[in-house]
Amino acid sequence: MITISFYDTKPYDKEYFNLINEQYGFTINYFETKLSARTAKLAEGSDAVCAFVNDDVSAPAIDALDKLGVRLIAMRCAGYNNVDIRYAEGKIPVVRVPAYSPHAVAEHAMALLLTLNRRIHKAFLRTRDFNFSLNGLTGFDLHGKTIGVIGTGKIGAAFIDICRGFGTRILAYDVFRNNEWVEYVDLDTLLKESDVISLHCPLNPSTRHMINAKSIDKMKKGVFIVNTSRGALINSEALLYGLLNEKIGGACLDVYEEESELFYEDNSTAIVKDDILTRLICLPNVIVTSHQGFLTGEALTNIAATTLENISEFFADGSLDNQTLLENSKKLI
Repeated sequence: MITISFYDTKPYDKEYFNLINEQYGFTINYFETKLSARTAKLAEGSDAVCAFVNDDVSAPAIDALDKLGVRLIAMRCAGYNNVDIRYAEGKIPVVRVPAYSPHAVAEHAMALLLTLNRRIHKAFLRTRDFNFSLNGLTGFDLHGKTIGVIGTGKIGAAFIDICRGFGTRILAYDVFRNNEWVEYVDLDTLLKESDVISLHCPLNPSTRHMINAKSIDKMKKGVFIVNTSRGALINSEALLYGLLNEKIGGACLDVYEEESELFYEDNSTAIVKDDILTRLICLPNVIVTSHQGFLTGEALTNIAATTLENISEFFADGSLDNQTLLENSKKLI
């Protein structure tokens, strides 16, 4: 019987993994705590661990798991910037879920953009108090605007399809020009001409802080920035400064570079000491959600199915079809 230690567990994880596990019969030990070198000891006696985006899968954690005899690390997500891939190679193989529902994330990106632009969240709160004033709720037509999409993989491509329905001009930047229906341009051109910029690329050394003070200076005044990928694609201090000096017209964030100790948890009674995040959330032209772009029933089903199939195949015949590899982590986008 294969035993899996499941870290950073939420109720929806249990629901969908238990449902899919009916066909596998694995023993799954669910832990609410995140994986780290300190908490790795909870995996004692386990054959595999299942980790998520904010777990710490660094060298010390990998060493601790290796000493316990853990044979596989199964990430239940597409990104793996929180995994020390170089260190893991030759010790414990790491697998992931390369695609679960690109539409879920793409649709959430558009939902954020529409909500902030048309002030839907503010209108909702007003009308709950029977305040039907329209003052301060003016947005802009998306039709005819230029939307810059950075990263045209499956999620970026799905977002582009949505944008086409609004009658927008679409500019794209990606090292791999894999969409023949898109107008590809260099990054500077995209930054200069876009009314909205949406990020759909992985986080690696080449993309970290790709949105920074210099890149913001190249953007149009009043540009909207959407990020549903990884928080550290954006330099948060530069973003805040751009919002405060009104260079940036709005920011739609489902991710934040220092989110690991905050997102997915109820901090409503705590004093949040991250000054940048607290200032961002207080701004009227910023909307923040808690890394929930993936949170649809379809995506959760696919995540559970692929994760457990990855584990099943590995322990059946050593297959690693969805293994994370060092060369892949070096790709720009």
